[in-house]
Amino acid sequence: MKKPKHHIFVCSSFRFTGEAKGACRRKNSTSLIQYLETELSDRGLDDVLVSPTGCLKLCEKGPVMMVYPDNYWYGEVDEDAIDTILDALEEGKPALDYLFVN
Repeated sequence: MKKPKHHIFVCSSFRFTGEAKGACRRKNSTSLIQYLETELSDRGLDDVLVSPTGCLKLCEKGPVMMVYPDNYWYGEVDEDAIDTILDALEEGKPALDYLFVN
């Protein structure tokens, strides 16, 4: 794999104790990771890396996803949101419908 242009972090609700019990996991964030990986492959986006994360502490917005280095934070992500987010990523802009700012 070449150096990634983007790194997408998906909250998997893991706490430092190793337990996964947050809102993102209850809202199926872990299954979204597989969907995201498949979509990236189908689109030929081999310069995007996906990683599950520990709790991002934004449970009320879950599932939460962050795109680095752009610092785009997305909330209430589902498969439709992922499609929209990846479309925007390919166009070099944020997906405004899912973007949130603290």
